[in-house]
Amino acid sequence: MTVMMTRLVGIDVARALALFGMIIVNFKLVMGVKEDDSALYFITSLLEGRASALFVILAGVGLGFMANSSEQRQRISFVRWQICKRAIALFLIGLAYSPIWPADILRFYGLYFLIAACVITFSNRALLWICAGLVINFVLLLSLFNYDQGWNWDSLVYKDMWSAQGMFRHLFFNGFHPVFPWAAFLVFGIWLARQPLLEKSFQYAVCKWALMIFVVTETTLWLLRNWLVPDVVNNEVGELGVLLSSQMMPPLPTYMVSASCSAALVLIACIWIAQKWYQNSVLKRLAQVGKLSLTFYVAHVLIGMGILEELNMLGGQTTETALFCAAIFCLMAILVSAIWLAKYKAGPLETVFRVLTR
Repeated sequence: MTVMMTRLVGIDVARALALFGMIIVNFKLVMGVKEDDSALYFITSLLEGRASALFVILAGVGLGFMANSSEQRQRISFVRWQICKRAIALFLIGLAYSPIWPADILRFYGLYFLIAACVITFSNRALLWICAGLVINFVLLLSLFNYDQGWNWDSLVYKDMWSAQGMFRHLFFNGFHPVFPWAAFLVFGIWLARQPLLEKSFQYAVCKWALMIFVVTETTLWLLRNWLVPDVVNNEVGELGVLLSSQMMPPLPTYMVSASCSAALVLIACIWIAQKWYQNSVLKRLAQVGKLSLTFYVAHVLIGMGILEELNMLGGQTTETALFCAAIFCLMAILVSAIWLAKYKAGPLETVFRVLTR
């Protein structure tokens, strides 16, 4: 297997794992799983905001590869136009899809891609500064505006989503995956694509620093929560708990750093495994799922949640039931991707998307 193929297999495997994580999180959400003290709930909760962050970073890596090829470097204006066409397609598909699945990420992807088209030729240092700027700008917005505006947190419904002001606020500030700061994940992915991902020294350095930063961040937050939260007045516990957490809403710098580190660890691990065991059948099956990630992302809502609705399972379910249903869907995705790719080169929605953005 060539160097490029090894790298792509690792990335496809990481994309499949990100997809599986998103399916678990979303099935838990729509099946109304209540918070409890079980180990299984805690483990599955670790995926919240992290699987989707990995998904966005991998999209950035893909764009970075597209722009970094020797052929494309000669026609960077063409690359920018291709990215812009994808951005428009993703945004429109996401808007059409959002009445069915309000937590959809595709409309946000469209805006991330527009930013990517602008910065795709920037230097590595500039890309990292842009990441920092997106994160800092969110903190500034949070200090100036009401993050709760538009939200009914009990039902997770955004009340004025379809007004001009509400749509703008939702997309750029307080939606599920707002441009500030989520676009930083995509830009970080572009930066990663320029790095020597197959070199052992780079892999070791990324894993060392990412693991260290992740552990220090999460440990510090845990210690501060246990030290400060019990001593505050009851009506302030919630807000302080949020500020001392790495949860995805609101996406504070602690979340962005923690999620970036966990995503980098998973990505490097997948590439390293692909280098070592690229002929492993399990790896090949996972890589096939990664190739059809857009198809399965849409299918897990239209088909997966549609079946759950027919079975009257949207609400009041346990963590075990949600995880079981998600596992069944993931296993079906592995089976369907193997059958489909035996006949076709790309997934159905991937093919349609390619035609639309040609």
